[in-house]
Amino acid sequence: MNLSSSNLVIETERLFLASCSLSMYEAILRGDHEIADLLGIRVPKDWTIFGDEPTVFAMERVRTQPQDEHWFMFMPIHKTLHTLLGAGGYKGGPDAKGVVEIGYEIASDFQNQGYATEYAKGLIQHAFDHPAIKTVKAHTLAEPNYSTRVLKNCGMEFVEELFDPDDGAIWQWKIDREIITV
Repeated sequence: MNLSSSNLVIETERLFLASCSLSMYEAILRGDHEIADLLGIRVPKDWTIFGDEPTVFAMERVRTQPQDEHWFMFMPIHKTLHTLLGAGGYKGGPDAKGVVEIGYEIASDFQNQGYATEYAKGLIQHAFDHPAIKTVKAHTLAEPNYSTRVLKNCGMEFVEELFDPDDGAIWQWKIDREIITV
């Protein structure tokens, strides 16, 4: 495994969360074999259900705002299996109130094994390592599901139901810095 292409790696119990550099985004867009070769890892066929759109969005933002590179995609890589488990990260840097939003997905072969919770907790802890971050939020579909369980396991609380023009009714979740205990 070669994580030297990443400028920041968050380590959890079973995962390395590697922030995407421009070379990593470009490799992802060239194909699974390219990111596998670049990082020296196995990339399962269904590692993302969202396709290239989030990668293109994040890559363009990093190109125009390189100082925010660590507020976009982090690739969850299993430490011992040397396998990419999904995709996700932040949806950008903190807003004026110190809020960041996380999102994540785990490939189907690795679901229901605690990886999503570990991934989300790593992102939350990383966010709170920055004093300016006061709140981490996330959104789910407006129904009890796998993601709502993950967010509850991370200590997040339901805030409200909102309407998203793409997804319809969604639920907003958050955790504040004061809730985190070290």
